[in-house]
Amino acid sequence: MRRKFVLLQSVHAASLFGALCITTPVWSQTAATASMSPAERAQVQKDLTDLNRMRAEFDARISALEAKLGVQPPASASVAATSAPASVPTTAPSTAIAATVVPPSPEADPFLAEAAGKTSKSLEIYGFAQLDYIQDFKRVDPNWQATLRPSKIPTVDGLFGSDGVSTLSVRQSRLGVKATIPAGDHELKTQFEFDLYGTGVDAGQTTFRLRHAWGSWGPVLAGQTDSLFMDGDLFPNVVDYWGPTGMVFVRNPQFRVTLKDSDGIKFALALEHPNSDIDVGYIRELDPNLGANIQGKTPIPDLTAQLRFTGDWGSLQVSGLLTKLAYDTANTPNNDPSGSKVGGGVNVGAAINAGKSTVFRVGAVYGAGIASYMNDGGMDLAPQTSVSSPSGLVPKAVPLLGITAYVDHNWSKTFSSALGYSITKVWNTNFQAPDAYESGQYASTNLLWTPAEKVMFGVEVLWGKRTDNGGNTGDDIRSQVTAKYSFSSGNIFDGIAK
Repeated sequence: MRRKFVLLQSVHAASLFGALCITTPVWSQTAATASMSPAERAQVQKDLTDLNRMRAEFDARISALEAKLGVQPPASASVAATSAPASVPTTAPSTAIAATVVPPSPEADPFLAEAAGKTSKSLEIYGFAQLDYIQDFKRVDPNWQATLRPSKIPTVDGLFGSDGVSTLSVRQSRLGVKATIPAGDHELKTQFEFDLYGTGVDAGQTTFRLRHAWGSWGPVLAGQTDSLFMDGDLFPNVVDYWGPTGMVFVRNPQFRVTLKDSDGIKFALALEHPNSDIDVGYIRELDPNLGANIQGKTPIPDLTAQLRFTGDWGSLQVSGLLTKLAYDTANTPNNDPSGSKVGGGVNVGAAINAGKSTVFRVGAVYGAGIASYMNDGGMDLAPQTSVSSPSGLVPKAVPLLGITAYVDHNWSKTFSSALGYSITKVWNTNFQAPDAYESGQYASTNLLWTPAEKVMFGVEVLWGKRTDNGGNTGDDIRSQVTAKYSFSSGNIFDGIAK
């Protein structure tokens, strides 16, 4: 604070000196200009105009800094600032130029905007229209035939019909809006975004699906966006919608606080919407009514944490999850059987730049009861036999491992490819049925052409395989041709200002 005050006093002195120089008595200026040529007088007038403008800028900056520091300007500076003549008298009025001074505004001067504590406003509408032509040479669940999810591959021949299905889909098309406005000491940022890929009760439909709906102010974020347990940098440059099976990928409603985000280091904590995906296993066969009424329960939010390092070399992220997995039974006395288990996991990922044209994306996640956070496959809780339990069964948070390894490479300014493999492995309990999901594999490669900045065409070949708890397997192979046309309004406020 002392150094800033000394700097202000120095600037005041410089400003006062300039003002005194400019306010030389008019009679001496008139005498000096008597022998000047019209061109010389015009040059002097121009110099005076420039000095007046510089003085006004100094005064405006000083005032902004004084307002920020609570410093009162010296009275002498104020007098000097108002005593300068508006113009220099000349003997040739036709060549005189008025020295009009227009103080710069914070909006026009980034230095003043910062000193005044102001930030810029932005509003952008963005998105893309995309068509995917998918030729499936085998067959998957019809509700998911517009993407490849190993968990949706049948392990029984003919379960969904005969092989060979063509699909043309616009479900990946997307629309979003982002806004940033000043709000006190921080920027208020918001994002709202949706695509058309129906999931859940809308699976198989072309309908609105919320992706992002969040706002942040300083370190505090609230709304739906990428989970802290997820590393978005691991998602490769593929055109398939769902992507690799063995990575964490979920957008959750959450309340997040970022404790550090500087010098290439970010650390954040969040409370996220919990999930509890239950597989009741053989209970369905022992008691169909009981098996139908056992349900997952979410008594408290999940706790997630993320530590992230970034630099020119790429990014490295370590994230963690702690969750309480609970269950109870509807329409029974005291809603029994009921219970809970603690689950959690660790996710480690890195995106490493290998030169200017290649990026390696490698990640591994392991935990128990984390299937709800995985991109595809698995279950959070399942029954396990136990001689110590009166019922002979205990709930178990099911262990799971996911691995992803991809490389993105730019062949030129317009051509690029992604190549890689991913797997999810589940350690099923001994009371799960033979058709329970045990593992899924996913591999793909593509060639993408970007002839213009907002235009992309691509062709991709994909393979997937599912293995059940009982050993049955099924696989799928398909091709996808994609056309994508992107758009962005840019900052709408810039257009209004112009």
